[in-house]
Formats: sequence, structure tokens, C-alpha cells
Amino acid sequence: MRVVKIGGRAQSDPRLATVIRYAWSAMPGQLCIVHGGGDEMSAMQRALGREAVFIGGRRVTSKGDLGVLRMVLSGVVNKRLVNTLVAAGLPAVGLSGEDAALIGAELIDESLLGFAGRPVGVNAELLRALMRSRYLPVISPVGYNASSAEGGALNVNGDDAAAAIAAGLGADELLLVADVDGVRDSQGEVLSRLSTEAAHDLVTSGIANNGMAAKLEAAESALISGVTRVRICSLAGFDNEEHGTFITQSQGVAL
Repeated sequence: MRVVKIGGRAQSDPRLATVIRYAWSAMPGQLCIVHGGGDEMSAMQRALGREAVFIGGRRVTSKGDLGVLRMVLSGVVNKRLVNTLVAAGLPAVGLSGEDAALIGAELIDESLLGFAGRPVGVNAELLRALMRSRYLPVISPVGYNASSAEGGALNVNGDDAAAAIAAGLGADELLLVADVDGVRDSQGEVLSRLSTEAAHDLVTSGIANNGMAAKLEAAESALISGVTRVRICSLAGFDNEEHGTFITQSQGVAL
């Protein structure tokens, strides 16, 4: 089973539907997609006179941003991606992390990040039911606020959401598809393999920052939770296992 997180910029690649269709044909009922959409969220915030702010690759989210988040990610981005895949002949079904508490989340640090959350539970049975029926889940990472008796939405980083879903499904592979070829070292070279220990060094030194730092943290979380393999790559790596950076728990690359 494979969980794939597709970043917002990769979604605009004209090859996307073809690549996903190829992957689906190789493993029907064994593929699950989580999408991002951060650039469009930032654009909408700017249009509303708000400035996007990030800390550690995670978006600071005000209460007023939650409606915008739902509209952009669960509405526009999710449905556009689903429509593209259905038009390509794929049985895509769009879901939000709020649906049936698919992604249960809790606040990370309200004073620092506002209504940004971390996953604390995944309704894996809902996804398994869809996949057993040969549907392709396409998930918006807007989480259900499990830390509040009233529920509500939380902004879950797409990489964190994908890692939690991969763990909940017991996936063989988590693929984090971005607009870069992989994780780069201090010389700008793409690393083919990277241990979690070396990944910590890249983050601490600032070589890996912002979104890449968040990806490395999500990769480690997935590995700790039992996901067999994690790879960070561009869309070219979707169907090419030699492409991108494999993250491992064993000691490996040294800077």
C-alpha cells in the first residue's frame, strides 16, 4: 500500500494524471493521495489583506483563517484535483480530514501557531472501506479538532497528515512529492539516502529549512510509526524508484 502526498506546485504539472493513472493500474485499491495547496492558501490570505506567516514550515493560522482554509483546500484544491483524476479515468473520491474525523488533530501551540494542529488519530477504516471498493481517496489535510468538545477545524500540515495516514494504514511506502528532486546537502547535491540522524543535522544547521524541515520531521514520524519506506522526490520520482531521497532510521549520510 502506498500513500502519496502531492504538493501544491506538483499538482499543476500536466503529467500528474498520467503518472497517477500508471501507479493506480499497478496497484488498484492500494493507493491513497493527500494533497497540499499552500501557495493558493497564501494567495487567498493576501487577497483578504492578511500576510502568510510560517514557523518551522507550518502556517500560523488564526481563527479567521479556518474558513479560508476549508474553502481553498477542501473546496477548490480538492475538487479540482478530483475532477482532473476522474477525467483521466480514475475512481477518485474527495475527502477532508474533517469527514468522519478522518484526521483527528489537536492544537500544537495555540499561542505560537494559532489553530494549527498535529494528527492524533486517523479513521483508517473509512479509507480501507473505500479502497476495498476500488476507490482512490484524495484527502484535504484540514483536520477535525479532537481537542475541543465542539469539534471544529485545524490546519494540519499536509506532510504530517500524509505521515499519519500512512501509519494508520500500515503503508509500505510514504512518498512526499514536492517541487524539488530530493533533499540537498550543504553543497546543493541531492542525497540518495539520508538517515534520520543526518536529517536532524540538516535541520539544525539550517541547510534544510521551512517546508523541507517539515517533510523530514514527517518522514521520521512515519518511520517511527512503522511505515516501511519514505521517499522525498519530485513528480519524476512517482514512478521511478531511483529518483529522490530515501529516509532511513539507520545511521547513514554524514555532512
